[in-house]
Amino acid sequence: MKDFSQYSNIEFSTPDEIKAVQERLLQNHLAYIYGNSPFYRRTLDGIALNKITLENLSALPFTGKSAFENHNDELLAVPMSKIVDIVLSSGTTGKPTKIMYTENDLRRLAYNEEISFASCGMTPDDIVLLTCTIDRCFVAGLAYFLGIRALGAAAVRNGLNSVESHLEIIQRMKPTAIVGVPSFLHKLGLFLQSKGIDPRETGVKKFICIGEPLRDKNLYLLKMGAYLEEIWGARVFSTYASSETITTFCECTAQNGGHLHPELAIVEIVNDNGEVLPLGEAGEVVVTTFFIEGMPLLRFRTGDMSFLIDGPCNCGRKSPRLGPILGRKKQMIKYRGTTLYPQAVYSALDEIPEVAEYYVSVTSDFDLSDVLKVYVSVNGDSCSAKRIMDILQAHLRVRPDVIISSGEEVRKQLFAGNSRKAIRFIDRRINQE
Repeated sequence: MKDFSQYSNIEFSTPDEIKAVQERLLQNHLAYIYGNSPFYRRTLDGIALNKITLENLSALPFTGKSAFENHNDELLAVPMSKIVDIVLSSGTTGKPTKIMYTENDLRRLAYNEEISFASCGMTPDDIVLLTCTIDRCFVAGLAYFLGIRALGAAAVRNGLNSVESHLEIIQRMKPTAIVGVPSFLHKLGLFLQSKGIDPRETGVKKFICIGEPLRDKNLYLLKMGAYLEEIWGARVFSTYASSETITTFCECTAQNGGHLHPELAIVEIVNDNGEVLPLGEAGEVVVTTFFIEGMPLLRFRTGDMSFLIDGPCNCGRKSPRLGPILGRKKQMIKYRGTTLYPQAVYSALDEIPEVAEYYVSVTSDFDLSDVLKVYVSVNGDSCSAKRIMDILQAHLRVRPDVIISSGEEVRKQLFAGNSRKAIRFIDRRINQE
Protein backbone atom coordinates (compact mmCIF):
# COMPACT_ATOMS: atom_id res chain seq x y z
CA MET A 1 0.00 0.00 0.00
CA LYS A 2 1.24 3.49 -0.84
CA ASP A 3 1.51 5.70 2.24
CA PHE A 4 0.38 9.14 1.03
CA SER A 5 -0.84 10.06 4.53
CA GLN A 6 2.77 10.58 5.67
CA TYR A 7 2.55 13.93 3.85
CA SER A 8 -0.78 14.93 5.37
CA ASN A 9 0.43 18.23 6.86
CA ILE A 10 2.61 19.31 3.94
CA GLU A 11 0.09 22.05 3.07
CA PHE A 12 1.15 23.90 6.21
CA SER A 13 4.86 23.76 5.33
CA THR A 14 6.85 26.49 3.60
CA PRO A 15 6.64 26.80 -0.20
CA ASP A 16 10.23 25.53 -0.48
CA GLU A 17 9.40 22.45 1.59
CA ILE A 18 6.28 21.80 -0.50
CA LYS A 19 8.34 22.13 -3.67
CA ALA A 20 10.98 19.68 -2.41
CA VAL A 21 8.32 17.07 -1.60
CA GLN A 22 6.63 17.52 -4.97
CA GLU A 23 9.94 17.14 -6.81
CA ARG A 24 10.49 13.74 -5.16
CA LEU A 25 6.91 12.66 -5.79
CA LEU A 26 7.13 13.75 -9.44
CA GLN A 27 10.20 11.59 -10.04
CA ASN A 28 8.51 8.62 -8.36
CA HIS A 29 5.40 9.22 -10.47
CA LEU A 30 7.30 9.41 -13.76
CA ALA A 31 9.16 6.19 -12.98
CA TYR A 32 5.87 4.47 -12.10
CA ILE A 33 3.92 5.47 -15.20
CA TYR A 34 6.80 4.70 -17.56
CA GLY A 35 7.32 1.31 -15.97
CA ASN A 36 3.68 0.27 -15.65
CA SER A 37 1.45 2.14 -18.13
CA PRO A 38 1.70 0.99 -21.78
CA PHE A 39 0.24 4.35 -22.85
CA TYR A 40 2.92 6.40 -21.09
CA ARG A 41 5.72 4.01 -21.96
CA ARG A 42 4.87 4.69 -25.60
CA THR A 43 4.28 8.44 -25.34
CA LEU A 44 7.30 9.13 -23.11
CA ASP A 45 9.75 6.85 -24.88
CA GLY A 46 13.05 8.59 -25.57
CA ILE A 47 12.53 11.38 -23.02
CA ALA A 48 15.10 11.71 -20.22
CA LEU A 49 12.55 11.59 -17.41
CA ASN A 50 15.22 11.88 -14.71
CA LYS A 51 15.86 15.41 -16.00
CA ILE A 52 12.24 16.50 -15.51
CA THR A 53 11.53 18.91 -12.66
CA LEU A 54 8.62 21.14 -11.69
CA GLU A 55 10.22 23.91 -13.73
CA ASN A 56 10.35 21.98 -17.00
CA LEU A 57 7.31 19.74 -16.52
CA SER A 58 5.74 21.62 -19.44
CA ALA A 59 8.19 19.84 -21.76
CA LEU A 60 6.16 16.65 -21.32
CA PRO A 61 3.07 15.91 -23.44
CA PHE A 62 -0.50 16.46 -22.29
CA THR A 63 -3.02 13.69 -21.71
CA GLY A 64 -6.43 14.55 -23.16
CA LYS A 65 -9.83 13.12 -22.33
CA SER A 66 -9.70 11.38 -25.69
CA ALA A 67 -7.00 9.07 -24.28
CA PHE A 68 -9.68 7.41 -22.15
CA GLU A 69 -11.77 6.83 -25.28
CA ASN A 70 -9.05 5.72 -27.67
CA HIS A 71 -6.44 4.10 -25.39
CA ASN A 72 -8.42 2.99 -22.36
CA ASP A 73 -6.70 -0.37 -21.87
CA GLU A 74 -3.26 1.16 -22.45
CA LEU A 75 -3.84 3.66 -19.63
CA LEU A 76 -4.30 0.84 -17.13
CA ALA A 77 -1.09 0.43 -15.11
CA VAL A 78 -2.05 -2.67 -13.09
CA PRO A 79 -3.45 -6.13 -13.91
CA MET A 80 -7.26 -6.30 -13.99
CA SER A 81 -7.07 -8.53 -10.91
CA LYS A 82 -6.14 -5.42 -8.88
CA ILE A 83 -9.16 -3.40 -10.06
CA VAL A 84 -11.93 -3.21 -7.45
CA ASP A 85 -14.20 -0.44 -8.79
CA ILE A 86 -15.10 0.79 -12.28
CA VAL A 87 -16.94 4.04 -13.02
CA LEU A 88 -17.98 5.98 -16.11
CA SER A 89 -17.18 9.58 -16.97
CA SER A 90 -18.36 11.78 -19.83
CA GLY A 91 -16.11 11.64 -22.88
CA THR A 92 -15.37 14.21 -25.58
CA THR A 93 -17.79 12.52 -27.98
CA GLY A 94 -20.57 12.14 -25.42
CA LYS A 95 -19.92 8.42 -25.00
CA PRO A 96 -19.07 7.55 -21.35
CA THR A 97 -15.50 6.44 -20.79
CA LYS A 98 -14.31 3.78 -18.35
CA ILE A 99 -12.16 4.67 -15.33
CA MET A 100 -10.79 1.88 -13.12
CA TYR A 101 -9.66 2.10 -9.50
CA THR A 102 -7.59 -0.18 -7.28
CA GLU A 103 -8.08 -0.61 -3.54
CA ASN A 104 -5.26 1.86 -3.01
CA ASP A 105 -6.98 4.36 -5.32
CA LEU A 106 -10.12 4.18 -3.18
CA ARG A 107 -8.00 4.69 -0.06
CA ARG A 108 -6.50 7.75 -1.72
CA LEU A 109 -9.99 8.93 -2.67
CA ALA A 110 -11.16 8.60 0.94
CA TYR A 111 -8.06 10.39 2.24
CA ASN A 112 -8.52 13.24 -0.25
CA GLU A 113 -12.14 13.80 0.79
CA GLU A 114 -11.37 13.35 4.49
CA ILE A 115 -8.79 16.15 4.60
CA SER A 116 -10.95 18.30 2.32
CA PHE A 117 -14.00 17.98 4.57
CA ALA A 118 -11.86 18.60 7.64
CA SER A 119 -10.51 21.80 6.06
CA CYS A 120 -13.99 23.32 5.90
CA GLY A 121 -14.70 22.56 9.54
CA MET A 122 -16.37 19.17 9.41
CA THR A 123 -15.67 16.94 12.45
CA PRO A 124 -16.56 13.42 13.67
CA ASP A 125 -19.51 15.02 15.48
CA ASP A 126 -21.22 15.92 12.18
CA ILE A 127 -24.14 14.05 10.63
CA VAL A 128 -23.88 14.50 6.86
CA LEU A 129 -26.80 14.10 4.46
CA LEU A 130 -25.70 13.01 0.97
CA THR A 131 -28.11 14.14 -1.75
CA CYS A 132 -25.93 12.78 -4.58
CA THR A 133 -26.04 9.33 -6.12
CA ILE A 134 -23.70 6.58 -4.95
CA ASP A 135 -24.76 4.20 -7.74
CA ARG A 136 -25.17 4.27 -11.55
CA CYS A 137 -21.39 4.07 -12.13
CA PHE A 138 -20.81 7.56 -10.70
CA VAL A 139 -17.88 8.15 -8.36
CA ALA A 140 -18.92 11.40 -6.62
CA GLY A 141 -21.34 9.95 -4.08
CA LEU A 142 -18.92 7.13 -3.28
CA ALA A 143 -16.10 9.62 -2.80
CA TYR A 144 -18.07 11.74 -0.34
CA PHE A 145 -19.25 8.68 1.56
CA LEU A 146 -15.71 7.31 1.87
CA GLY A 147 -14.41 10.71 3.00
CA ILE A 148 -17.10 11.16 5.62
CA ARG A 149 -16.47 7.63 6.88
CA ALA A 150 -12.70 8.23 7.05
CA LEU A 151 -13.29 11.46 8.97
CA GLY A 152 -15.43 9.61 11.50
CA ALA A 153 -18.59 11.58 10.82
CA ALA A 154 -21.95 9.90 10.22
CA ALA A 155 -23.21 9.64 6.63
CA VAL A 156 -26.89 9.55 5.66
CA ARG A 157 -27.02 8.21 2.09
CA ASN A 158 -30.43 9.40 0.93
CA GLY A 159 -28.99 10.11 -2.53
CA LEU A 160 -31.02 11.21 -5.55
CA ASN A 161 -34.38 11.47 -3.89
CA SER A 162 -37.38 13.79 -3.71
CA VAL A 163 -37.58 16.91 -1.59
CA GLU A 164 -40.30 15.14 0.42
CA SER A 165 -37.92 12.29 1.21
CA HIS A 166 -35.11 14.65 2.21
CA LEU A 167 -37.48 16.59 4.47
CA GLU A 168 -38.33 13.37 6.29
CA ILE A 169 -34.63 12.56 6.65
CA ILE A 170 -33.85 16.04 7.96
CA GLN A 171 -36.61 15.75 10.56
CA ARG A 172 -35.60 12.24 11.66
CA MET A 173 -31.81 12.26 11.35
CA LYS A 174 -31.07 15.91 12.23
CA PRO A 175 -28.10 16.35 9.83
CA THR A 176 -25.65 19.15 10.58
CA ALA A 177 -24.21 19.25 7.05
CA ILE A 178 -25.50 18.48 3.55
CA VAL A 179 -23.59 17.62 0.37
CA GLY A 180 -25.40 18.46 -2.84
CA VAL A 181 -25.98 20.61 -5.93
CA PRO A 182 -26.69 24.26 -4.97
CA SER A 183 -29.82 24.66 -7.11
CA PHE A 184 -31.35 21.52 -5.58
CA LEU A 185 -30.47 22.62 -2.04
CA HIS A 186 -32.16 25.94 -2.79
CA LYS A 187 -35.23 24.09 -4.03
CA LEU A 188 -35.19 21.98 -0.87
CA GLY A 189 -35.05 25.06 1.32
CA LEU A 190 -38.02 26.62 -0.48
CA PHE A 191 -39.94 23.36 -0.06
CA LEU A 192 -39.33 23.40 3.68
CA GLN A 193 -40.58 26.98 3.83
CA SER A 194 -43.72 26.02 1.88
CA LYS A 195 -44.42 23.46 4.63
CA GLY A 196 -44.11 26.08 7.34
CA ILE A 197 -40.65 24.87 8.38
CA ASP A 198 -37.82 27.36 8.85
CA PRO A 199 -34.66 25.82 7.33
CA ARG A 200 -32.60 27.94 9.75
CA GLU A 201 -34.07 25.95 12.63
CA THR A 202 -33.19 22.50 11.24
CA GLY A 203 -29.66 22.41 12.64
CA VAL A 204 -27.96 22.32 9.22
CA LYS A 205 -24.83 24.47 9.57
CA LYS A 206 -22.71 23.59 6.51
CA PHE A 207 -23.28 22.94 2.82
CA ILE A 208 -20.64 21.23 0.67
CA CYS A 209 -21.72 22.37 -2.79
CA ILE A 210 -20.96 20.28 -5.87
CA GLY A 211 -21.62 20.38 -9.60
CA GLU A 212 -22.38 24.10 -9.99
CA PRO A 213 -20.31 27.27 -9.49
CA LEU A 214 -20.72 28.93 -6.11
CA ARG A 215 -18.47 31.98 -6.51
CA ASP A 216 -17.43 34.42 -9.21
CA LYS A 217 -13.89 35.14 -10.39
CA ASN A 218 -13.42 37.55 -7.47
CA LEU A 219 -14.45 34.80 -5.00
CA TYR A 220 -17.69 36.58 -4.13
CA LEU A 221 -20.76 34.39 -3.62
CA LEU A 222 -23.01 34.09 -6.62
CA LYS A 223 -26.72 34.66 -6.19
CA MET A 224 -27.39 30.96 -5.56
CA GLY A 225 -24.80 30.78 -2.80
CA ALA A 226 -26.22 33.90 -1.17
CA TYR A 227 -29.70 32.37 -1.36
CA LEU A 228 -28.51 29.25 0.44
CA GLU A 229 -26.86 31.20 3.24
CA GLU A 230 -29.92 33.41 3.63
CA ILE A 231 -32.54 30.64 3.57
CA TRP A 232 -30.66 28.06 5.65
CA GLY A 233 -28.48 30.30 7.81
CA ALA A 234 -25.60 27.93 6.98
CA ARG A 235 -22.10 28.41 5.56
CA VAL A 236 -21.54 27.24 2.00
CA PHE A 237 -18.32 25.65 0.76
CA SER A 238 -17.46 24.94 -2.85
CA THR A 239 -15.66 21.79 -3.96
CA TYR A 240 -14.35 20.74 -7.38
CA ALA A 241 -13.16 17.33 -8.58
CA SER A 242 -13.11 15.00 -11.58
CA SER A 243 -13.52 11.25 -11.96
CA GLU A 244 -10.28 10.91 -13.89
CA THR A 245 -8.01 12.66 -11.40
CA ILE A 246 -9.69 11.39 -8.19
CA THR A 247 -8.51 14.69 -6.73
CA THR A 248 -10.59 17.29 -4.89
CA PHE A 249 -10.12 21.02 -4.44
CA CYS A 250 -12.30 22.13 -1.53
CA GLU A 251 -12.64 25.46 0.21
CA CYS A 252 -11.42 25.76 3.79
CA THR A 253 -13.00 27.80 6.57
CA ALA A 254 -11.44 30.94 5.04
CA GLN A 255 -13.45 30.31 1.82
CA ASN A 256 -10.70 31.71 -0.38
CA GLY A 257 -10.30 29.12 -3.14
CA GLY A 258 -10.11 25.34 -3.31
CA HIS A 259 -6.99 23.98 -1.63
CA LEU A 260 -4.54 21.87 -3.58
CA HIS A 261 -3.26 18.92 -1.58
CA PRO A 262 0.34 18.95 -2.87
CA GLU A 263 0.98 15.32 -1.88
CA LEU A 264 -1.76 14.24 -4.30
CA ALA A 265 -1.30 16.37 -7.42
CA ILE A 266 0.42 19.12 -9.36
CA VAL A 267 -1.84 21.68 -11.03
CA GLU A 268 -0.97 23.86 -14.01
CA ILE A 269 -3.07 26.45 -15.84
CA VAL A 270 -2.50 26.59 -19.61
CA ASN A 271 -3.73 28.73 -22.49
CA ASP A 272 -5.16 27.57 -25.83
CA ASN A 273 -1.63 26.95 -27.13
CA GLY A 274 -0.76 24.75 -24.14
CA GLU A 275 1.57 27.33 -22.60
CA VAL A 276 1.66 27.50 -18.81
CA LEU A 277 0.13 30.74 -17.52
CA PRO A 278 1.28 32.84 -14.56
CA LEU A 279 -0.56 32.79 -11.24
CA GLY A 280 -3.90 34.56 -11.40
CA GLU A 281 -4.40 34.20 -15.16
CA ALA A 282 -7.37 32.11 -16.28
CA GLY A 283 -6.91 29.08 -18.50
CA GLU A 284 -7.49 25.33 -18.64
CA VAL A 285 -6.86 23.29 -15.49
CA VAL A 286 -4.19 20.60 -16.04
CA VAL A 287 -3.58 17.96 -13.35
CA THR A 288 -0.73 15.51 -12.77
CA THR A 289 -1.77 12.95 -10.17
CA PHE A 290 0.35 11.27 -7.49
CA PHE A 291 -0.24 7.90 -5.80
CA ILE A 292 -2.84 6.63 -8.28
CA GLU A 293 -2.20 3.00 -9.22
CA GLY A 294 -4.94 2.05 -11.68
CA MET A 295 -4.97 4.89 -14.19
CA PRO A 296 -2.26 7.40 -13.20
CA LEU A 297 -2.19 10.62 -15.18
CA LEU A 298 0.39 13.02 -16.51
CA ARG A 299 -0.64 16.58 -17.40
CA PHE A 300 -4.31 15.70 -17.81
CA ARG A 301 -6.34 18.41 -19.52
CA THR A 302 -9.61 18.61 -17.58
CA GLY A 303 -11.38 20.95 -20.00
CA ASP A 304 -12.32 23.19 -17.05
CA MET A 305 -11.29 26.84 -16.91
CA SER A 306 -9.95 28.46 -13.74
CA PHE A 307 -6.86 30.11 -12.24
CA LEU A 308 -4.39 29.55 -9.41
CA ILE A 309 -4.17 31.66 -6.26
CA ASP A 310 -0.86 31.79 -4.42
CA GLY A 311 0.24 33.04 -1.02
CA PRO A 312 -0.57 31.92 2.52
CA CYS A 313 -4.24 31.33 3.29
CA ASN A 314 -5.80 32.60 6.51
CA CYS A 315 -6.27 28.96 7.54
CA GLY A 316 -2.48 28.55 7.68
CA ARG A 317 -2.04 26.45 4.54
CA LYS A 318 0.62 27.63 2.12
CA SER A 319 -0.16 25.48 -0.90
CA PRO A 320 -1.70 27.09 -4.01
CA ARG A 321 -5.47 27.28 -4.29
CA LEU A 322 -7.71 26.79 -7.31
CA GLY A 323 -10.14 29.57 -8.10
CA PRO A 324 -13.79 28.99 -9.05
CA ILE A 325 -14.49 27.08 -12.24
CA LEU A 326 -15.27 29.79 -14.78
CA GLY A 327 -16.64 27.41 -17.40
CA ARG A 328 -15.84 24.48 -19.66
CA LYS A 329 -13.37 25.08 -22.46
CA LYS A 330 -15.77 23.52 -24.97
CA GLN A 331 -18.46 25.95 -23.76
CA MET A 332 -16.45 29.01 -24.77
CA ILE A 333 -18.60 31.37 -26.80
CA LYS A 334 -17.26 33.56 -29.62
CA TYR A 335 -19.84 36.30 -30.06
CA ARG A 336 -19.34 39.41 -32.18
CA GLY A 337 -15.60 39.55 -31.63
CA THR A 338 -15.74 38.78 -27.90
CA THR A 339 -14.87 35.54 -26.13
CA LEU A 340 -16.89 34.67 -23.05
CA TYR A 341 -18.16 31.73 -21.00
CA PRO A 342 -21.73 30.98 -19.91
CA GLN A 343 -20.83 31.70 -16.29
CA ALA A 344 -20.21 35.36 -17.17
CA VAL A 345 -23.77 35.59 -18.50
CA TYR A 346 -25.12 33.85 -15.37
CA SER A 347 -23.27 36.25 -13.07
CA ALA A 348 -24.72 39.27 -14.88
CA LEU A 349 -28.26 37.87 -14.77
CA ASP A 350 -27.90 37.05 -11.09
CA GLU A 351 -27.43 40.76 -10.42
CA ILE A 352 -30.92 41.56 -11.76
CA PRO A 353 -33.50 41.12 -8.95
CA GLU A 354 -36.42 40.83 -11.36
CA VAL A 355 -34.92 37.84 -13.19
CA ALA A 356 -36.36 34.66 -11.72
CA GLU A 357 -34.84 31.90 -13.90
CA TYR A 358 -32.86 31.67 -17.09
CA TYR A 359 -30.89 29.57 -19.54
CA VAL A 360 -28.53 30.31 -22.44
CA SER A 361 -28.76 28.86 -25.94
CA VAL A 362 -25.90 28.94 -28.46
CA THR A 363 -26.07 28.05 -32.15
CA SER A 364 -23.77 28.75 -35.10
CA ASP A 365 -24.81 30.08 -38.49
CA PHE A 366 -21.27 30.59 -39.74
CA ASP A 367 -17.71 29.98 -38.58
CA LEU A 368 -16.71 33.41 -37.30
CA SER A 369 -19.35 33.97 -34.65
CA ASP A 370 -21.84 32.11 -32.50
CA VAL A 371 -25.50 33.06 -32.10
CA LEU A 372 -26.21 33.73 -28.43
CA LYS A 373 -29.73 33.91 -27.01
CA VAL A 374 -30.75 34.30 -23.37
CA TYR A 375 -34.14 33.01 -22.21
CA VAL A 376 -35.45 34.42 -18.94
CA SER A 377 -38.54 34.45 -16.77
CA VAL A 378 -39.15 37.59 -14.72
CA ASN A 379 -41.05 38.59 -11.61
CA GLY A 380 -43.82 41.00 -12.56
CA ASP A 381 -43.98 43.21 -15.65
CA SER A 382 -41.43 45.88 -14.73
CA CYS A 383 -38.40 44.23 -16.31
CA SER A 384 -38.20 44.42 -20.09
CA ALA A 385 -35.98 42.50 -22.50
CA LYS A 386 -34.32 45.81 -23.44
CA ARG A 387 -33.34 46.52 -19.83
CA ILE A 388 -31.84 43.06 -19.45
CA MET A 389 -29.94 43.47 -22.73
CA ASP A 390 -28.58 46.83 -21.52
CA ILE A 391 -27.33 45.26 -18.30
CA LEU A 392 -25.76 42.34 -20.15
CA GLN A 393 -24.00 44.74 -22.51
CA ALA A 394 -22.59 46.68 -19.54
CA HIS A 395 -21.20 43.47 -18.01
CA LEU A 396 -20.17 41.53 -21.12
CA ARG A 397 -19.42 44.26 -23.71
CA VAL A 398 -21.78 42.47 -26.09
CA ARG A 399 -25.55 42.58 -26.45
CA PRO A 400 -27.10 39.11 -26.80
CA ASP A 401 -30.75 38.67 -27.70
CA VAL A 402 -33.03 38.27 -24.67
CA ILE A 403 -36.30 36.36 -24.90
CA ILE A 404 -38.72 36.66 -21.98
CA SER A 405 -40.68 33.43 -21.44
CA SER A 406 -43.01 32.12 -18.77
CA GLY A 407 -41.58 30.57 -15.64
CA GLU A 408 -43.08 27.23 -16.67
CA GLU A 409 -41.38 27.28 -20.07
CA VAL A 410 -37.98 28.14 -18.62
CA ARG A 411 -38.21 25.52 -15.84
CA LYS A 412 -39.23 22.90 -18.39
CA GLN A 413 -35.92 23.46 -20.19
CA LEU A 414 -33.86 23.78 -17.00
CA PHE A 415 -34.97 20.42 -15.69
CA ALA A 416 -35.55 18.56 -18.94
CA GLY A 417 -35.73 14.80 -18.49
CA ASN A 418 -36.29 15.22 -14.73
CA SER A 419 -32.72 16.46 -14.36
CA ARG A 420 -31.79 17.12 -10.76
CA LYS A 421 -29.29 19.78 -11.78
CA ALA A 422 -30.42 22.86 -13.68
CA ILE A 423 -29.25 22.72 -17.31
CA ARG A 424 -28.56 26.37 -18.07
CA PHE A 425 -26.37 25.99 -21.16
CA ILE A 426 -27.83 24.59 -24.37
CA ASP A 427 -25.15 24.12 -27.03
CA ARG A 428 -26.56 23.54 -30.51
CA ARG A 429 -23.44 24.57 -32.42
CA ILE A 430 -22.17 22.41 -35.25
CA ASN A 431 -18.61 21.14 -35.67
CA GLN A 432 -17.89 21.25 -31.95
CA GLU A 433 -14.77 19.38 -30.84
